[in-house]
Amino acid sequence: MGQDIKVMTKDGSSIGAYMTEPEAGVARLGSVVVIQEIFGVNGHIREVTDGYAAQGYLAIAPKIFDRIDSNIELGYTDADMGKGIELAFQKLNLEQTLVDLQATIDLAGENGKVGVVGYCFGGLLTWLAACGLSGVHAASSYYGGGIVGNLDKQAKCPTIMHFGELDAHIPLSDVEKIKSAQGNVPVHVYAADHGFNCNHRGSFDEESSQLALERTLAHFVKHLS
Repeated sequence: MGQDIKVMTKDGSSIGAYMTEPEAGVARLGSVVVIQEIFGVNGHIREVTDGYAAQGYLAIAPKIFDRIDSNIELGYTDADMGKGIELAFQKLNLEQTLVDLQATIDLAGENGKVGVVGYCFGGLLTWLAACGLSGVHAASSYYGGGIVGNLDKQAKCPTIMHFGELDAHIPLSDVEKIKSAQGNVPVHVYAADHGFNCNHRGSFDEESSQLALERTLAHFVKHLS
């Protein structure tokens, strides 16, 4: 089971985070920072964090909405979707968020090399972290909306990406632009929709989710061990 912790930030403040450590007897492989979707650090993100801990990683999911309000957790209704979009794209200060992510990465780095994985809005933040933050040794971005608008950047660590070919939010034309601009970044496309990793959503695709996880774990083992 994980626990809620505080991550001290550069401005002397703090944000919350959910952290899970590997159980006794599990070989420790490093650390993973899990970046939330637009729905906050909710039950699904805690489950994902627990999953990486079960694989041997100290896993931390920073509550990046805490700068707006503490402990925001949303579900997957249309109303929740609208609220999440408002929080992520209208209220959140992106520059401050990257500072908060750096603080989380620094904390995770006390336990070894750090991988970053993020979903949806967190997929975009994963790309920005891989390109602009320090202490990231590997990154795995899932269906990051907005990456296509940040193709002038270059990852400073080994990075992979995952997209769904049925994703209306990120059309395949955008995925092809990403592939073309980032030839050194493996881009995997699945026969699935946006949010295919989340088993709390109707768009969940078990086969695609499992394959993407296997690729992510192999990526992390290669670059964090």
